[in-house]
Amino acid sequence: MIEATNLTKRYGPVLAVDDLSFRVASGQVTGFLGPNGSGKSTTMRMVLGLDAPTSGHATVAGRRYQDLRFPLRQVGALLDANAGHPGRTARNHLRWLADSNVIPRDRVDQVLEIVGLTDVSDRRTGTFSLGMRQRLGIAATMLGDPEVLIFDEPVNGLDPEGIIWVRQLLRSLADEGRTILVSSHLMSEMALTADHLIVIGRGRLLSTGSVADFVERSSSHHVRALTPDAVRLARLLRDHGALVTEIGPEELSIEDFACRDVGALAAGAGLTLYELSPQDSLEDAFMEATHEQADFRATVHTLETTAP
Repeated sequence: MIEATNLTKRYGPVLAVDDLSFRVASGQVTGFLGPNGSGKSTTMRMVLGLDAPTSGHATVAGRRYQDLRFPLRQVGALLDANAGHPGRTARNHLRWLADSNVIPRDRVDQVLEIVGLTDVSDRRTGTFSLGMRQRLGIAATMLGDPEVLIFDEPVNGLDPEGIIWVRQLLRSLADEGRTILVSSHLMSEMALTADHLIVIGRGRLLSTGSVADFVERSSSHHVRALTPDAVRLARLLRDHGALVTEIGPEELSIEDFACRDVGALAAGAGLTLYELSPQDSLEDAFMEATHEQADFRATVHTLETTAP
């Protein structure tokens, strides 16, 4: 388990993390979400003893990271895929890490095989692509076979096959009863991978709970209906206050109505439904929860051209 209690971090006048408390339980993948500049990386660094909190504390399995005698055996962390020395080979990079925590060297070959780098293990890491460095970083997190694993943007630079592999790896590690904390900006991936969410903004806790509960608490709900009676159903729903968009001759997008309410209205009017499915997304719920917390907002400009 990872536990943060009233974590606060100031950098001069900047309050990066503000009285943040949460728990990361074992046996599940916990997604750590927040806009850029929300304090996610700073929080992870405090959990790992890389930054000292201004106040509060964080523990891993009941102890501070810096108090662990052989930390790689209990906690694996990937915060920066470029952390390795570019002049070392992948195998030597993992060997010195193993030696530093009295981990048997045959474990190096095991993790290289797990992440698919066996064939390039004797290449210098400075020649690696970002995706290969990510895989090497994941190998390092697993080197000590730890119970707690922390990942900051682990799918950066990976191709689709690699992203699916990371998703399956995180799920399998959680199924083994390990504690998994993963930060990512890919909401679609978090929706497929995470069981639980911790959402922060400007260093403060905004939400914690299951992915389903977080999405359900979102104020906007979308339902997709496929029906041969689209015109009649649209009219009926609008009469009851729904916002309906006609996507196609037989397809409707309905806002602010639950599936069961749409189904009940259709059944009461004797209308046929081929399909009725919720379309709520984690991305929509995240944007709603954090839209006032983002420090960096871009504007979209349309370039106008004039004929010569």
